[in-house]
Amino acid sequence: MKDIKRDILWRIYLTYFSVMIFALIVIGKLVLIQIYEGDQLMLKAQKQEMRYFSIDAARGNIFADDGSLLATSIPIFEIRMDVASPLISKAVFNEKIDSLAFCLSRLFKDKSKSEYKRYLQKNRKKNRYLLLKRAATYSELKKLKQFPILRQGKYSGGLIVHQKTRRKLPYSILAKRTIGFENKTKEFFVGIEGAYSDILQGAKGKQLRRRISNGDWKPIHNESEIEPKRGKDIVTSINVNFQDVAENALMRHLEQHKAYQGCAVLMEVETGFVKAIANLQYDSTDKIYKEIYNYAIHESVEPGSTFKLASMLVALDDEKVNLSDTIDTGDGWKVYYNRTMRDAHKIKDGKITCREAFQLSSNVGISKIIYDAYKDHPEKFIEKLYDISLNKSLGIEIAGESNPVIKHPDNKQYWYGTSLPWMSIGYELTLTPLQILTFYNSIANRGKMMKPLFVKEIQQGGKTLEVFEPVLINKSICSSSTIDTLQSLLEGVVEVGTAKRIKNSVYKIAGKTGTAQIANRNQGYDKENYNSTFVGYFPAESPQYSCIVVISKPTAGYYYGSSVAAPVFKEISDKVYANSLNIHYINDEEEIKLSAPLVKTGNQEDLQVFYHDLGFVFDSANSTNEWVASSFYNDKIKLESKNIKTETIPNVMGMSAKDAIFLLESIGLNPKIEGRGIVKHQSIKAGTPVTKGREIILNLKTT
Repeated sequence: MKDIKRDILWRIYLTYFSVMIFALIVIGKLVLIQIYEGDQLMLKAQKQEMRYFSIDAARGNIFADDGSLLATSIPIFEIRMDVASPLISKAVFNEKIDSLAFCLSRLFKDKSKSEYKRYLQKNRKKNRYLLLKRAATYSELKKLKQFPILRQGKYSGGLIVHQKTRRKLPYSILAKRTIGFENKTKEFFVGIEGAYSDILQGAKGKQLRRRISNGDWKPIHNESEIEPKRGKDIVTSINVNFQDVAENALMRHLEQHKAYQGCAVLMEVETGFVKAIANLQYDSTDKIYKEIYNYAIHESVEPGSTFKLASMLVALDDEKVNLSDTIDTGDGWKVYYNRTMRDAHKIKDGKITCREAFQLSSNVGISKIIYDAYKDHPEKFIEKLYDISLNKSLGIEIAGESNPVIKHPDNKQYWYGTSLPWMSIGYELTLTPLQILTFYNSIANRGKMMKPLFVKEIQQGGKTLEVFEPVLINKSICSSSTIDTLQSLLEGVVEVGTAKRIKNSVYKIAGKTGTAQIANRNQGYDKENYNSTFVGYFPAESPQYSCIVVISKPTAGYYYGSSVAAPVFKEISDKVYANSLNIHYINDEEEIKLSAPLVKTGNQEDLQVFYHDLGFVFDSANSTNEWVASSFYNDKIKLESKNIKTETIPNVMGMSAKDAIFLLESIGLNPKIEGRGIVKHQSIKAGTPVTKGREIILNLKTT
């Protein structure tokens, strides 16, 4: 019996001591946590349950040069619902769920009424952060706030709204690739949006959120803990009207020639500010042309005959040639190291001047000029091109500019015996359309090479913070006499050369055509696909704008630069010239005569004010009558008295409607007018006796 009792007591003591030891361990752990680990564990718990989230600021606007919006941020709203809120009673929820589901379905049109009802019922017990719409517009939000249950607001109705922003381009595709946008992966921006992203994006805010069911994070407060700061605005050099002209002209000719892609760039000669840049490429899926790729900036191509200007610059500046020198181009072909150089056709009898070689774009003629002058020292030709800065990228702010490739004879791996003649006519080297335009712009700008610029100002709240001044790349690419000669050559191309079809009598265009076969990687040149180019400036007498048009792979039968690209250039230049009165050229030697309008009969006081304000000299010394007629006498306007008889109808032809009506009414007639301008005909002949109240019809026409 004692053994049994002892055995029981031993087990009790063992259990007691075990419990005591466990309790001591627990107490020790609690003390350890409280004293040593408490702060760290508390911080860890808080991090797991609450976290600060970055809130993006509204990006700044991008403006055209006249203040028109090119890109802006519009508000969008993420709509959620605390569908499990205890403040939404079961009775209210059950009573209103049908009408709420109906309203949501009708507004968003992404689910049926029954689908919305099941969605709300399924999440009723547990979800306090139910997504209703990820990107609702402001108008949708206004309607949603009137829906059953939700109209009760944040607490009683469970409505949760998070405001975000979305980028909007008011002019749609207009200069889209240059203005830029967020790429599909939302990792970065392209175009101006990307180049000036740090300025546009502003400062991010912070918002404290708590983790809830389903891994969602719900804001602790509606407001941010740190408010985001809106980004600054960018004012570009883009002119909306010129941009629209360039895109429409390019679009029409791409469609007409069934081309793959094309670009057009318009630049201010003196400053380098880009006023328009259009890039269109055919989308085979949608069967339309779109701004898919910034061809003008990114794609480096062989410039073809447009590069002949650089070749002539080198030869002329080095005094290797005179424009009157004669070149024998034979039947329009020449063999260099077993490779044949050809012209499009034989020119005249084969004997042409250097001027004609350029203006008629003779491959054989230009290549012979350069080959004969530099065959023993080709590096001198290449290094002169380097001096012109043609081997350097422009350093524009928009990312993705392709580097120019102009190889050097020292690079034996890529230099061949045929390299010099072929490079002289724009092959075996590559430049982007914008780099080609920059070179031509420097010819128009008397040798000053300007960096292409797209942004003029940074603003905030309408106030200018920073102004971007023109940037000089090369202060003088050649001598002044060479510039004069090159300008005359470019004018000759349009006056008598390959681009004479775009010559007009209103203003002069200077430029160069180019038609280049497209290289097919290592398979040689594709004789069916061409780049057609025209690049130049206008008005040639006093250059204000330079422009390049490149159309790639026209397939409708024509492919020469003179037929495909030059008409686009002319359409752009015509409309820009017509809308820019400040660039209309007036010859200083021409005498400008302004003829004053003469009035047969009018009120003397009115006519004196009229002629005085317009700056015309007049003489009214011999006239005291109220009504006068005007005439020229000794280069002056003479106002002579006009006697008006009140008993007969006067001759009011040539008078303004105001004066004629006043005069006729003063003698008791009832005048009626038809048309606008001055009186050209009256229904009752002058000299007819006056009958009080008689109607007289006056026909008016503009002069």
